Amino acid sequence: MLVKMTLEEFGDVLGSDAPAPGGGSVAALSGALGAELVAMVCRLSIGRKDLEAHAQEIKTGLLEADGLATGLMRRVDLDTEAFNSVMAAFKLPKTTDAEKQKRAEAIQTGYKDAVQSPLSIARECVSVLNLSKSLLGKTNPNALSDLGVAAQQAYAGLEGAIMNVKINLPSIKDEQFNSSTSGEVSQLLKYGREAKDDVYNFVSEKL
Repeated sequence: MLVKMTLEEFGDVLGSDAPAPGGGSVAALSGALGAELVAMVCRLSIGRKDLEAHAQEIKTGLLEADGLATGLMRRVDLDTEAFNSVMAAFKLPKTTDAEKQKRAEAIQTGYKDAVQSPLSIARECVSVLNLSKSLLGKTNPNALSDLGVAAQQAYAGLEGAIMNVKINLPSIKDEQFNSSTSGEVSQLLKYGREAKDDVYNFVSEKL
């Protein structure tokens, strides 16, 4: 499992000539790091008397951040598995017409999985961004820059995940699937960018 590697080991396999892990796994990791930073900010805020008015919201935010971090960390491995399923489909036999049909169907299924994986990463990164935004002005001011970095990490994960969606869409023949996915991608980018800008502007003004 990639997530069980040391940072150095992960870096080595990432920089090797192996096609996976790649951008999708890195996008998931980026989002997970953002979520972990939000969790840290929440933990550094719990119990402060000057933040008592926001105590419940901070605790709820912590639970959400921990859940997002866990989910995105799992997707570091899941995205690589999705890519590998496409490669496995291409290696299926194609001697007879039946084999060719089975192989073609497996390839299409594999590509859809390779789209759904980063699409899920993108959704969760947007959730991290929205959570970061919702906590502005309600957490430990000494950790404000960390909240800003969290949003930047989550946005990098969002953009990276969507690149991985877009590169696989042209290989899918299901036009309805492609149209629906493209529409969702546009919305995710819009909402994610707005949240990222709001966090960045707030943090920049306060620092």
